[in-house]
Amino acid sequence: MAKQTSQLVPVWRFLVMALGLLALAILLMWRTLHLQVLNNDRGREFLQGQGNARTIRTEKIPAHRGMITDRNGEPLAVSTPVASIWADPKELSTALDRLPELARLLGVDARQLKEKVSLVPGRRFVYLRRQLSPGDAEKILAAAIPGVYMQREYRRFYPAGEVVSHVLGFTNIDDQGQEGLELAYNDWLQGTPGSKRVLKDLYGNIFRDLDDGMPAEPGNDLQLTIDLRLQYLAYKELKSALQRTQAKAGSVVMLDTHTGEVLAMVNQPGFNPNNRAEMQLAALRNRAVTDVFEPGSTVKPFTIIAALESGKFQSDSVIDTSPGYVRIGSKTLVDPVNYGVLDMEHILKKSSQVGISKMSLVLNEQWVWEVFQRIGLGRSTGSGFPGESNGVLPNHPNWLPIERANFAFGYGLSVTALQLAQAYGVLATGGVLRPVSLIQREEQAQSHRVISESIATRVAGMLESVTRPGGTGTRASIDAYRVAGKTGTVHKVGSQGYADDRYLSLFVGLAPVSKPRVVTVVTIDEPGSGRYYGGEAAAPVFSKVTGEAMRLLNIAPDAVQEAVAEKTANAKPGSV
Repeated sequence: MAKQTSQLVPVWRFLVMALGLLALAILLMWRTLHLQVLNNDRGREFLQGQGNARTIRTEKIPAHRGMITDRNGEPLAVSTPVASIWADPKELSTALDRLPELARLLGVDARQLKEKVSLVPGRRFVYLRRQLSPGDAEKILAAAIPGVYMQREYRRFYPAGEVVSHVLGFTNIDDQGQEGLELAYNDWLQGTPGSKRVLKDLYGNIFRDLDDGMPAEPGNDLQLTIDLRLQYLAYKELKSALQRTQAKAGSVVMLDTHTGEVLAMVNQPGFNPNNRAEMQLAALRNRAVTDVFEPGSTVKPFTIIAALESGKFQSDSVIDTSPGYVRIGSKTLVDPVNYGVLDMEHILKKSSQVGISKMSLVLNEQWVWEVFQRIGLGRSTGSGFPGESNGVLPNHPNWLPIERANFAFGYGLSVTALQLAQAYGVLATGGVLRPVSLIQREEQAQSHRVISESIATRVAGMLESVTRPGGTGTRASIDAYRVAGKTGTVHKVGSQGYADDRYLSLFVGLAPVSKPRVVTVVTIDEPGSGRYYGGEAAAPVFSKVTGEAMRLLNIAPDAVQEAVAEKTANAKPGSV
């Protein structure tokens, strides 16, 4: 009996052990089912969410900024792929012994790098180096330093550098427009970034794309009215003129009279948007659009227009400027010499202050003001350039005689170089004011007549005498082309009123006279060589820039155009 009992004990133990193992297996299966199949607070979706939170990331896909080109399709601003290196300070803190190596790869000081990382201990993101070439960034990543990652971006590059910098402006390190047309058309150019979901490993490396994501939408391209050939030409001649005259600053603006489009716009001093380290704040603004000045004698043609419109003067009317000066109130206005009796054309040719002043006292002051207002002074040109100044066109209820005289020859009001170009465009088009444009458009903005064609054409013809022998602007003449224009030499305002030794030199002209195609404005600010008259400092720049423009734009000389016009007029109907 005892022997039989001893044989049953091992069987019982076996059964208990087997049941225990079975229960454990069932428990493990239940737990596995609970965690991976059943949907509850700590079930499949919870664990999947926790796993995704640690491995799945949404990567931003940078958008390619639109290209800016000149009127002929030449690239002026393009975006190139670059890479930025960033770090997770928490991860990087586990490899502090490798900071010297990282600093060497980044090309920065090791002590500064350590301070940069330690200053943001609670953050998980800090840029270490922005906008590296992709090759240099890959070399840094190849070192496999914990917590160091790469981010792909785009960087703006300007092939023409300083030449078009004031028109284009520039973008910041995040590819956002900061100045010029980059700022004005930022929304149009910048595009829309995309995104995609990716799977990352423990070290932040992407090893699988989870979906196609949302692709980035590139920005729109922008085509300017600027002709890069003329822009280079104006830039070169202006820079040379400032060196020759030892001037403080200067601007050149060239307009297409047929469309109001800006063909060239340059300023000095300038800046290179590809080299931000040497940028100076004073050099960033587009002086041709933002800076205002008193236009001086360059507005005398429009005072002549007011005189002709009044009916009190005709083209052959004369004014006696003897004895070479006139006293108005307590002020004495003087000509360089006693010009004697002058007609309208010779008042402009000699730029007689006395002649214009005597004329202004005969006219109603509102007549002159209205002509200035009609040609666009005192309001925007329509260019849309950020920071454009409207200038100042004052209108007093009661004008003193000296105020009327000063206003008539360009003091007491202020304009920009672009406004002055637009105003002379009225003379070039036979009295039509065209809105100014820097952007190529399918349809031109609406123009409207502001001066009668006969008067505008007559005054434009008078201005041709300024560039002929005996005029103040002979250095603006161009071989084989007839040129009309006006010089200006303006005293600048100082702390004690008008300074005797600080001038702004101006020349504004149009060419060719027989059928004007371009208007060019040249301003030279504070020439220091002693040659400060507009005919000495500014007129030669006009001659070189506009003369070369005639050839680059394939514009025939006046004699050729007149011969073709005469031949066409004399041709018999139906003949070829």
